[in-house]
Amino acid sequence: MRTSTILLVEDNPDDEMLALRAFKKNNITNEVNVARDGVEALDFLFGRGAYQGRDLTQQPSLILLDLKLPKMDGLEVLKALRANEHTRLIPVVVMTTSKEEDDLVRSYSYGANSYIRKPVDFNQFIDAVRQVGLYWLVLNEPLPAHWS
Repeated sequence: MRTSTILLVEDNPDDEMLALRAFKKNNITNEVNVARDGVEALDFLFGRGAYQGRDLTQQPSLILLDLKLPKMDGLEVLKALRANEHTRLIPVVVMTTSKEEDDLVRSYSYGANSYIRKPVDFNQFIDAVRQVGLYWLVLNEPLPAHWS
């Protein structure tokens, strides 16, 4: 049986801490792996670099992806994920502070499953994470492991 893990791709330490606190506060106990830039995210997902030898049959059930990342931005990460047969079906929720309509349109056109603007207010952020976790990790029916 596949475990439901989360890949949080976030370069801002404060936003990372807030997300992890929000998971804990909302009793989302899934394992969370954190990548702090776009290259690290792809290395994790494709088993490269520091993640060489990682069991690639154990992919995350959900990717929370910031757009404004160092080394490789979130849109490039999303394009690379969707271009690879082993990662193209993993649900990706873009969580960003960007208010740019172009980022929204490009995220969906590159295959994002959802686009959420990070609330500035802590309580609203907690609630947004709760709703994301409830939907994607509890209510949503994932593909069977042999399809991914």
